Amino acid sequence: MNVFENLAKYKLELPNASTPGGSYVSVNIRGNIAYLAIQFPIVNNEYFYQGRLGKELSTEEGYKAMELCAMNVLSQINEKVGFDRVVGLNHIDVYYQAGNNWDEAPKVVDGASNLFLKILEEKGKHSRAIFGVHTLPINFSVGLTASFTIE
Repeated sequence: MNVFENLAKYKLELPNASTPGGSYVSVNIRGNIAYLAIQFPIVNNEYFYQGRLGKELSTEEGYKAMELCAMNVLSQINEKVGFDRVVGLNHIDVYYQAGNNWDEAPKVVDGASNLFLKILEEKGKHSRAIFGVHTLPINFSVGLTASFTIE
């Protein structure tokens, strides 16, 4: 697996890793597990995809928002851990805010899942959980946390 070759193949470029918005770290390593703080659809300090899925944002926009969150996860891993140390992605937790009667969260979350599989290949296989919440910070539509096994 060569992450940078895969990124180039799909014409993707890692954004700058964001900094924490409070008293915590972006990546917390305990033993051989790297836990990532929530990542939002932010590119180089610019906010995207704010609002509620199924109301202000479409399912397709939610999918793209999740891709951005996944790219931010990869940026954090690149900067704080190094792709050469990654054994594999373990699990992702996804949080979303939606309008009434919208129920397409699995389709949206596939934006992150599919990106991880394309870029990390076999190491991108993971389990996931999806949580609908009342609100997210700064009115983001989605957020994503992840854990990786590392060497």
